[in-house]
Amino acid sequence: MQGLIGKKVGMTSVFNDEGKNIPCTVIEAGPCVVTQIKTKEKDGYEVVQLGFDEKKEKQTSNPEKGHFKKANTTPKRKLVEFSGFGDEVKLGDTFDVELFNDDTWLDVRGISKGKGFQGVVKRHGFKGVGDKTHGQHNRERAPGSLGGSSDPSRVFKGMRMAGRLGGKQVMAISLRVMKIIPEENILIVKGSVPGSNGSYLIITK
Repeated sequence: MQGLIGKKVGMTSVFNDEGKNIPCTVIEAGPCVVTQIKTKEKDGYEVVQLGFDEKKEKQTSNPEKGHFKKANTTPKRKLVEFSGFGDEVKLGDTFDVELFNDDTWLDVRGISKGKGFQGVVKRHGFKGVGDKTHGQHNRERAPGSLGGSSDPSRVFKGMRMAGRLGGKQVMAISLRVMKIIPEENILIVKGSVPGSNGSYLIITK
């Protein structure tokens, strides 16, 4: 699928034609440079590798420098493979936010905010006991029973328990493009997208 690499700027809101205030996310999408073209004959599959966000020369290894030199471009910090660009794409070509149109529906992937080790109330939405009756002074956020003692004498896999929350790849699907600002490579989509401000996003249509 065709797409771009972007960076989350933050949240805002825009008014639609009916005057309703819609919460939106501002994304800096592109410009992305074609850094490699993989073919079925040579690599076994057909994709176009795009690079985004400038990287300092001193932070780039010699193999990476040679890779970017082939595309006649500066070192890039984020590389992602996309399909569906066709056969007319060449090394060094640039794609920006104009790849999308108003009223386009997009899928946005990113790494969700890491929240560390959390309990069952925050991680799974458990209600807890809710009352402090009969001496239950410390049960409000407890998980409750985990299973039988003598049978099956173990905890089944998949039991909703406390653990690490966030920090995983999440996809927000079917987000409507509300506005495009080409001169600033800004894409405004309806709703929220995963990740913190400044994190990388993979945008596909």
